[in-house]
Amino acid sequence: MASGLTAQEMADLAALADGTLPESRRAEVEARVAASPELQELLDRQRQAVHVLQAASDEEVPASLRHAVEALLPRAKRGRTRRFVPRLALATAAAVAGAVIAAVLVTSGPGAPTVADAAALARQVPNAPAPAKVGTRLALGVQGVAFPNFEQPYGWRAVGVRQGRVDGRPATAVFYAKGDRRLAYVIVGGAGLSRPGEAREATVDGVEYQTLRLNGKLAVTWRRGGHTCVLLGQATQQELLRLASWPLSAPR
Repeated sequence: MASGLTAQEMADLAALADGTLPESRRAEVEARVAASPELQELLDRQRQAVHVLQAASDEEVPASLRHAVEALLPRAKRGRTRRFVPRLALATAAAVAGAVIAAVLVTSGPGAPTVADAAALARQVPNAPAPAKVGTRLALGVQGVAFPNFEQPYGWRAVGVRQGRVDGRPATAVFYAKGDRRLAYVIVGGAGLSRPGEAREATVDGVEYQTLRLNGKLAVTWRRGGHTCVLLGQATQQELLRLASWPLSAPR
């Protein structure tokens, strides 16, 4: 998420999180964060790191960490360091270590939702009828991201809906049919899920897509409006990419 931000934007987030952002810029930065789920998640993580730093500053420094810090110093200075190592430096090192661990747990720990978790919603049966068609879209979406109407350009007709949650996030699957074939299109609310590591990448009209197999079915995943989308079912990779990128690319 941070890869698309400038150094100034990252500095603004850090200052907003720790309360050092000047009042004259606070409204501007807060408005930018409020308009972006990804920035909201980054701000939450930054605040968690700040909390870890504050909590760790009063902790006793473990001997193992003291030895590790001493090992980084020139040999000539190690004797003096053993007698007096500035507590603040060691506490900061401990806090940084804690913040790194916290970030790892938040972003990639065992409980972090995955694309496979999102695809699990597609394996369930619909529990609501198909939404109405409104031009190129359906009258249904997740946090401002609408589902497409594939019927006119491609012959895939929406036949049902399943709403649920993925690790506490709102998620919706729309099911499509074409003859005896079936597809499911899932949108997960909140910031985008971690991208799958073992997947083939493709770029269509400047948007990155990853194709992979989930439970034996071919799937493609990408992000729209900062949210993770997953499209999977009985279709070829080329067809899935064509559907996923529509209406960004012209029907063909």
